[in-house]
Amino acid sequence: MSEFKLPDVGEGLTEAEIVAWKVKVGDVIAINDIIVEIETAKSLVELPSPFAGTVLDLMVPEGETVPVGTPIISIGDASAAPAAAPAAPATPAQPTPQAEMEIDLSNPRASGGGEGESLVGRNKVERGAVRRARKGATTPGVAVGAAAAHAQAQGAFEPGPAPDVQSSDEPAVPATSAVPTGGRRQASALVPDAVTSPATARALAKPPVRKLAKDLGIDLGAIAPSGPNGTVTRADVEAAATGAPAMPEQYADLARPGVNPMVGARETREPIKGVRKMMAQAMSQSAFTSPHVTEWITVDVTRTMEFVDRIKARREFKDVKVSPLLVLSRAVMLAMKRTPEINSFWDDAAQEVVYKGYVNLGIAAATPRGLVVPNVKDADSLSLLELSAALNQLTATAREGRTQPAEMSGGTFTITNVGVFGVDAGTPIINPGESAILCFGAIRKQPWVVTGANGEDELAIRQITTLALSFDHRHIDGEKGSRFLADVAGILEDPASALLF
Repeated sequence: MSEFKLPDVGEGLTEAEIVAWKVKVGDVIAINDIIVEIETAKSLVELPSPFAGTVLDLMVPEGETVPVGTPIISIGDASAAPAAAPAAPATPAQPTPQAEMEIDLSNPRASGGGEGESLVGRNKVERGAVRRARKGATTPGVAVGAAAAHAQAQGAFEPGPAPDVQSSDEPAVPATSAVPTGGRRQASALVPDAVTSPATARALAKPPVRKLAKDLGIDLGAIAPSGPNGTVTRADVEAAATGAPAMPEQYADLARPGVNPMVGARETREPIKGVRKMMAQAMSQSAFTSPHVTEWITVDVTRTMEFVDRIKARREFKDVKVSPLLVLSRAVMLAMKRTPEINSFWDDAAQEVVYKGYVNLGIAAATPRGLVVPNVKDADSLSLLELSAALNQLTATAREGRTQPAEMSGGTFTITNVGVFGVDAGTPIINPGESAILCFGAIRKQPWVVTGANGEDELAIRQITTLALSFDHRHIDGEKGSRFLADVAGILEDPASALLF
């Protein structure tokens, strides 16, 4: 038997959250098969298996954050699995025999419960002593999920296969034997006749939901579950705490920050973890260690937009998305040749300014898990077509939440494109390890003063945008920052001027 320990997939990461298991107990896997998806402080990462064999145990449930080095999965021969105790018999609701399976009593998570309670009975596994029945229960026996109890109370518990105890809203359920039904495990524990309401059975809920209920002083057994297969959701607990009706599970995402909550709760809480936690730490460190200066410039980019249209019409660019961001990226790298301080870094520990002879161009991307800044390695050495393809891949991967830690390390300069949200500009915070960041605003048609064919000023409808550059004023003074920003604006105003760099 081999235990796979949570590795450090980034640079000095200390913990990660188990987001989703890609395997279940009993699966036969090969080396490099994807077994789990985790969220680190930088991104979502899929971990391959370093071992081949049979999955014996999923040692950490979904939704739990554990330190690096914690064993998370056990892999070996199926014969190496611990012996399983047979399911406790119980009287079915109907005389038709039930399908049976074996439950690993040594694993309290086999029932989604804790403190030594298992799906069959309420024995303390380690001591073997029998616990007293809960108050209100007339017959000690099989503990079941709230959904099954509620179903029987409503007359909906029919004979046949046992109820499904593994759902997408619950942590993976380790067991030594399983009866596959639609890819999920089932238990032979039936609902005893004495159980007639959810309050007499242990409610099913994820560990974070249990903790929330404990913190709020809410009894899970008294809550009517709304999640899949009778699981108690976070919304159920919050609704119980406020006295408001719970939101249906299918609308749970609407309760997240930034979206119309559509929920009766007056306020909700979301743990600060993963990518969002790292972003907050990085931005705070940068804002209070690097003296920021921000300069603005408004630019007529009508010729750039015409240039973008011409590029789109070229055959070699038919398979890539071309946008003004491509031209801005090239303009940034050309302008750095005149102002190399923009592509440098203040090493406070060594008391040195480190000049970079390469450009790892970062593009800030907003994702559901927080802000990430992946970068195109050696972007200055790429052709316009290669740079366009690299930017397309970078942004697509970021939106899917699949950006890897290596893709976010080593950046030298960042562009944040707030124009896609219709915002004109902002005062961006420098990405740690860099010295400047450029904010690209929305492009709008506006009246603009131009020089006519007769040499006189006249009004025309032009496409206008605003650029905002924040830079580290410890080693980039106003003259250097202004020169760089003016050079970028000049190229956007007249792309042909790039030939002068």
